[in-house]
Amino acid sequence: MKPKRRPTIDDVARHAGVSKSLVSLVIRGDRHVSPERRAAALRAVAELGYRPNAMAQGLVQKRTRIVGVLVSDLNNPFFADVIAGIQGRARSLGYRVLMNTGDRIQQHEDEAIETLLQLRVDGLILGSPVTESAQVVRASREVPVVVVGRPAQATSVDSVADDDAAGALLVVKHCVSLGHRRIAHIDGGEGAGAVERRRGYEAAMRKMKLQSEIVLGRGSFTEAGGYQGARELLERSPRPTAIFPANDLAALGALNAIEESGLRVPQDISLVGYDNTSLASMRHLALTTVHQPRHDIGQMAMDLLVERIRGIRSKPRRVFLPPALVVRSTTAPPPRERGALPRVGR
Repeated sequence: MKPKRRPTIDDVARHAGVSKSLVSLVIRGDRHVSPERRAAALRAVAELGYRPNAMAQGLVQKRTRIVGVLVSDLNNPFFADVIAGIQGRARSLGYRVLMNTGDRIQQHEDEAIETLLQLRVDGLILGSPVTESAQVVRASREVPVVVVGRPAQATSVDSVADDDAAGALLVVKHCVSLGHRRIAHIDGGEGAGAVERRRGYEAAMRKMKLQSEIVLGRGSFTEAGGYQGARELLERSPRPTAIFPANDLAALGALNAIEESGLRVPQDISLVGYDNTSLASMRHLALTTVHQPRHDIGQMAMDLLVERIRGIRSKPRRVFLPPALVVRSTTAPPPRERGALPRVGR
């Protein structure tokens, strides 16, 4: 069966008995149209099932009122609340959101950004991108850009991030308060914010006079990265009594590695995540973690983007939102408080 022809703006005008330009004014929400003609145009739109071409309108008006959002990893629940914050704020400001992902691969992220630019978005919000800064700067020459999850360097790019140094200090102080000294960190690899979080951990250890105990496991912001990093740390002698993976997803992988080794959390090893995602609050996990105000981060990113789109501001802004520690069931005093360390099972 041949698809039905889509109605055009000319069809709407003829059906309503008004001009094409008047229909265009009504669709754009112009207030200088009489109530009678507005009602006639809107009735024709509804009866014919007319859908305006947003892309064509954007070319005429030089604004699509669509913002592009790139998310580096759809498997990470951290981004769900960030996106909710972006969408809620965008809706209240009269914008729509078009989302894409690069699956944490630089080439794919570059292609995703190019696709969003080709779709004539008014601005870009990049959620923890792994793509090179040069690509981000190039995009910012075409539309306003806000980076989420890591501080931006270029003056043409704004950023919203959690204060990773403050969050890492909360983790280390909490573990030290329980009696831990051998506190290790599983690195976030090439993920956005990984460098800041690692440096925060190292600075916190130095601040607590534990610089000789600084130990890093190689990982990533994924469950597999946390698992691999924990396996590496568990082979050390002496092994850590507390492990701080780069995020909650990595902490879940670390937990699997610890339990596979015949050890228990927190009786044998304490575990602290980062992000306070829905994973952390699950009853069977109950992960001690650092809370990032994810919804607020999304809202702030949208606010910064619209300021640039509307020409309200040209100078860059670097916003750091304060984290908070959420203590649950995966941290406890180290096992030396209760006797010798158990052997790792094989």
